[in-house]
Amino acid sequence: MFDQHIQLPVIATVVGGQTGRLDDYKGGVESIIRLVPSIPESALQGIEEFSHLEVVWHFSLGSDNDVELEPRSPRGNPDWPATGGLVHRNHRRPARIGISYPRLLRVEGRDLHVTDLDADAGTPVIDLAPVFQEMLPRGPVHQPEWPTDMLRNYWKRADERP
Repeated sequence: MFDQHIQLPVIATVVGGQTGRLDDYKGGVESIIRLVPSIPESALQGIEEFSHLEVVWHFSLGSDNDVELEPRSPRGNPDWPATGGLVHRNHRRPARIGISYPRLLRVEGRDLHVTDLDADAGTPVIDLAPVFQEMLPRGPVHQPEWPTDMLRNYWKRADERP
């Protein structure tokens, strides 16, 4: 389907936390990002001084057969406009890459304890970095209304799930 491919190393794995590929109620869940043995603990030196991480991970529970690039309504809801596959933020994207911004709670050896990481347990982590305010979007951020409507319950606490 695609003309070029790259290979990426897995630098860590998500331990605990989210399970079941659920769409909403992702808030307040704690998990661990555990570095692989080939990465020295010293690679994390100084990271505990940051409040949040930027985590790049792979939707490994999906498959290449799930990729959908043609316009469709998010979550199959006809109340939301059909948008192209690159406008969605789910496992149906071509590289099946997710990006999250969990809060860093503490560091214990090669384990980064975080909350609000929306990747499921067992997810391979491709990269991580501390969030620098200076690297966040500059200027006003705008979007249509449907993402706000769709994600209304996304970060509600998991223990509030009906």
